[in-house]
Amino acid sequence: MADTDLLPIERRPDGITVLHLIPNPSKPRGGVVVLDAWLIGAIDRSVRHIAQSELRGFLLISDSDRVFVAGADLAEIDSLDDAALHAYLQAGSVAFGRISALPCPSACVIHRAALGGGLELAMHCDALFGVMPAAGDKGWKVGLPECGLGICPGWGGTVLLPARIEPAAAIGATMQGAPFDAARPPRGLFASTHETPAQAAEAAVAWLLAHPRSVSRSAPPNACDAEHRDMTAAAIPFVRPQAAHAAAIAVIDAVQAGLKEGFAGAVRREQTHLVDLRHTPEARARLSAFLKR
Repeated sequence: MADTDLLPIERRPDGITVLHLIPNPSKPRGGVVVLDAWLIGAIDRSVRHIAQSELRGFLLISDSDRVFVAGADLAEIDSLDDAALHAYLQAGSVAFGRISALPCPSACVIHRAALGGGLELAMHCDALFGVMPAAGDKGWKVGLPECGLGICPGWGGTVLLPARIEPAAAIGATMQGAPFDAARPPRGLFASTHETPAQAAEAAVAWLLAHPRSVSRSAPPNACDAEHRDMTAAAIPFVRPQAAHAAAIAVIDAVQAGLKEGFAGAVRREQTHLVDLRHTPEARARLSAFLKR
């Protein structure tokens, strides 16, 4: 595998390996990192390469000074037929899942917007470390906006977020497609917050060194785990009245599938719903308006 096929990889003297997310060289988008097929493939190749070495910890950061990851490439997604979209979503699941499967602790530094698939990617790490907007900064959002476009998350977000923050708040926000203001993140989303990316990275490295792990996970921390399952199940009756449209109903269905079948079951249900939902009149109208911006 040629180095040109990989994302930038930094191997620190303390044994921590840092993977840097970068914009697609053929579609730089003004320095914005977007989850397109190129980046998904690069993540897959890079984490497979990293897994071949001895690891003490894995740190994921973004080299963009504009976003962490702006989300999936909706124009690319919208150009795919149903079979190709299923394959695209499954490729993302495989790539992100390689992070969970690493035999070491993992952490992610989130600086600026982390939306949709970008946050789902980050939540495949064990711990998240946030950078807060500076005084006078425009600010940014962190969350899962898909339902606001008439679709739903496709890489586990419906059950990843409820393992990080209060489940009813997580599911409700996902159903509404309402990301959080980074200046006021919900409790539990971040292991800690910091003023600069360098401070957040330093804290993430310290966390990795203090939380050794030498076995891989079968899935990232999620609401289907024994630790979170009961609280997530108890949240369903409280959020169900908010399910006023097809995308919100799909979120609840994916969470319930996860509670019965585990993380992989939730992801399968999400991806089936996402492929179907994008054909609904509501999604077509919202996606068309978004893509015309």
